[in-house]
Amino acid sequence: LECDLAVNLVGQPLVRQQVMKGVREFLENRNPVKPLVMSFHGSTGTGKTYVSSMLVRYLFQGGLQSPYVHQFSPIVHFPHAERIEQYKESLKRWIQGNLTNCGRSAFLFDEMDKMHPGLIDVIIPFLGPSWVVYGTNYRKAIFIFVSNAGGEQINEMMLDLWRARKDREEISLQDLEPAISKALFENPQSGFWKSGIINEHLIDFVVPFLPLKRHHVKQCVIIELVQQGLEVRPGVVQEVADSIPYFPEEEKIFSSTGCKTVASRISFFF
Repeated sequence: LECDLAVNLVGQPLVRQQVMKGVREFLENRNPVKPLVMSFHGSTGTGKTYVSSMLVRYLFQGGLQSPYVHQFSPIVHFPHAERIEQYKESLKRWIQGNLTNCGRSAFLFDEMDKMHPGLIDVIIPFLGPSWVVYGTNYRKAIFIFVSNAGGEQINEMMLDLWRARKDREEISLQDLEPAISKALFENPQSGFWKSGIINEHLIDFVVPFLPLKRHHVKQCVIIELVQQGLEVRPGVVQEVADSIPYFPEEEKIFSSTGCKTVASRISFFF
């Protein structure tokens, strides 16, 4: 996992550091006091879904297809606001039932920024340092929340750093964490709005994904060309990178879509 993150995850020093620290400490502890809870934040295309699927690929045979890996999307699983009480009940039962089957289960919550506020608090009893909940020992489970919330704050901070001529390697988690927590807790549209998960400090690792610069996009293009078995031509790498929109409008420093559209764009140039 560490090697794969180093080779294939572009421009995210904090992610590599935080994810490896969290996973290593958690797996080396035979009797963890609580489940591992990570929250991934950043704008589109910066690698959040990529890292969460990479993580479960190394930890579970079959990766996302494993019977012990459970993925939730608000649009697919919880689409109707008026059914929130029903969703709460079924989500609680689903997690409880699967942890009864296997304490080493993983639960991925995608697009937390689109989750109905209040829904996610139903899983609070499973996240804290209690011994047994509903007759189930659940302390070896892994919960990962993926969200675009906090992305704007991260991008603004990165622009300020760029203007101050500071490198992304110089940024620390302490620089970003307060802004992300504030963005989550105070946004009425966020699934974490006024959530006990934030209030009770149940997230072990807040993992910020930084916006990607043009040279990072080029690295993504090269990785994708290699994975598709195509020749790495500098002209193609340049053309794909140039075809992607960048922000802010004047300086065009960071990719607006990260590396998200790289794979689909390559076909235009081959």
